Amino acid sequence: MRPTVIDIRTLCFRYNGVPVLNEVDLIVREGDFLAVIGPNGGGKTTLLKLMLGLLIPASGSIRIFDRPPQAVSHRIGYVPQDVNINTRFPVSVLDVVLMGRLRPGRSLLRHTASDRARAAEMLDRVEMADLRNRRIGALSGGQKQRVMVARALAGEPDILFLDEPTASIDAKGQGEFHRLLKELNRSITILVVSHDLMVVSGFANSVACVNQSLHYHDKAEVTADMIDMMYRCAHDESCPVELVSHGVPHRVLRRHGDVGHD
Repeated sequence: MRPTVIDIRTLCFRYNGVPVLNEVDLIVREGDFLAVIGPNGGGKTTLLKLMLGLLIPASGSIRIFDRPPQAVSHRIGYVPQDVNINTRFPVSVLDVVLMGRLRPGRSLLRHTASDRARAAEMLDRVEMADLRNRRIGALSGGQKQRVMVARALAGEPDILFLDEPTASIDAKGQGEFHRLLKELNRSITILVVSHDLMVVSGFANSVACVNQSLHYHDKAEVTADMIDMMYRCAHDESCPVELVSHGVPHRVLRRHGDVGHD
């Protein structure tokens, strides 16, 4: 059996006393490609921040590589949801990727030959080497996300977390980005928080549905039962999920207890 890289037990979290996550259990193994899905406000990003060590649980435990998240931050690569970059700031693509080589106590201005070689290698891996000297603010949304992935990989992580990585990318770019993640998954564990179930249907090999509680599915298959279980929308509301079938998106509805496609 593959080694466990994330082990979460009876995790609870509250914002100002309001429950956000309740009794969450999750095991992620080395080499997994896990998609974390769920409605807005269901706790997906909160769970990710807890795994990053940016938030502290109210109760329960999180172990990453059998240690607290804060103790293994150097083994975790993170691509945030919002890539807020001042388009006027004269920083190059290579400079951004080199930021991934920073460690506590190291100067931002002192990069070794090894740092530069690793950054160049990761830019090549995400097919951005030709733009290494381009100003980051001049890139498209999809190109910026590739640079952010290269920055995360520059730190030589063992697991990669991504929060809604295709939110600012057009449809063509999304497909290309997902294929990049699938290629990266050959050598690194990946966890993606997403509303885009194209990730689930075509790329992820397991799914965690989060809506305060968590239901884990070891196959990347979105079923009517899964939607009915996790998306507890009102009877006259549509669930915030898009299923992709043969390349055609369908909106999933739940009306009067039934689940279907419109």
